[in-house]
Amino acid sequence: MALPDAFVERFRVIYPDIADELLTTFETPKPISFRVNPLKTEAGDAVEKLKAAGFTPSPVPWYPYAFTVPAKQRDALTRSPLFENGEIYIQSLSSMLAPLALDPQPGETVLDLTAAPGGKSLLMAAQMENEGWLSVVEPGKDRFFRLKANLERSGVTIAHHYMTDGRSVGVKCPAMFDRVMLDAPCSTEAKFKAWDAKTTAYWSERKIKEMAKLQQRLMESAIRSLKPGGLLLYATCSFAPEENEAIVDKALKKHPELQVERIDLPIENTHPGLTKWGKKRYDPDMAKCLRILPTDEMDGFFLCKLKKGSS
Repeated sequence: MALPDAFVERFRVIYPDIADELLTTFETPKPISFRVNPLKTEAGDAVEKLKAAGFTPSPVPWYPYAFTVPAKQRDALTRSPLFENGEIYIQSLSSMLAPLALDPQPGETVLDLTAAPGGKSLLMAAQMENEGWLSVVEPGKDRFFRLKANLERSGVTIAHHYMTDGRSVGVKCPAMFDRVMLDAPCSTEAKFKAWDAKTTAYWSERKIKEMAKLQQRLMESAIRSLKPGGLLLYATCSFAPEENEAIVDKALKKHPELQVERIDLPIENTHPGLTKWGKKRYDPDMAKCLRILPTDEMDGFFLCKLKKGSS
């Protein structure tokens, strides 16, 4: 099995000097990463319980609540009492970066526009120390109730759950939130596995275009819902510029009150956002966006932080 030829060809254009090295990261399973939930336990206590149960957690150097275990321990981890009690949450390391970049504070009003299954919402609630207001939005019924159950099991008390389409929120809640998280639905390129054809079965350049249309509408909703002076974090698990820099570039053209903020993260596997793709030229500030490069432990990811000035 292998990755789609068209994907590999595009990937080589995006990362011309390092593509071969990066493509090898799709060939082997990554360790399973999880986060200790400080709303319910201490990191040290959770690790000791896991070790006593036969797990071998390794600390992640850049975040004290994050750990990994070998991929073969995943099923056992999901059956562990700590997971069932909401003391730990299985989440990709890249996914943890988005809330860390947005950095919500206790007492703020925060929106997670596409929240299911809830990993980022849970991390933001912990960052907020369960103080403030956290709106979580998910349109799909099954995913909504899974999201709600995950947050309740994890001890989140500031979440307000809404089963609605994120594209409608900006009209319903204009200028209401201090910070907005938009981890947009995408073509999921960063989750491809070279040995599993199911992970690439639905991918195509047409799919990228379809997702970009949805992302653009969600972005518009997120911008409308943000207070002047507020911060918006746009993220995807796609490498496609059409789903990343192009979405932000269009938002900047339509909303001159927006500006791109630099993101400082304690990791080295990053690459600046692209300022061109094919014949298209993007705003030079796209270089302030961050592309998280895939590694043997971490999936690829795209992050852009925007600040909303006065209209």
